[in-house]
Amino acid sequence: MEKKQYVCDKCGNQHYEQDQIQTTGGNFAKLFDVQNKRFITISCTRCGYTELYKEKTSSGMNVLDFLMGG
Repeated sequence: MEKKQYVCDKCGNQHYEQDQIQTTGGNFAKLFDVQNKRFITISCTRCGYTELYKEKTSSGMNVLDFLMGG
């Protein structure tokens, strides 16, 4: 992800925290608790407003996640 100057859309703050989350997508993934969707989160340190950016996942990581139980 290209790093850019962040300005919060809600309060105009220029400071943020970056993190990531994983979620399930589709019936198969839900059935076997495979978290095959990954997102980068950018959260404003002042008001908490958070934006999600989809991150590409590899098939190998999805299989490993399945074998390790989510």
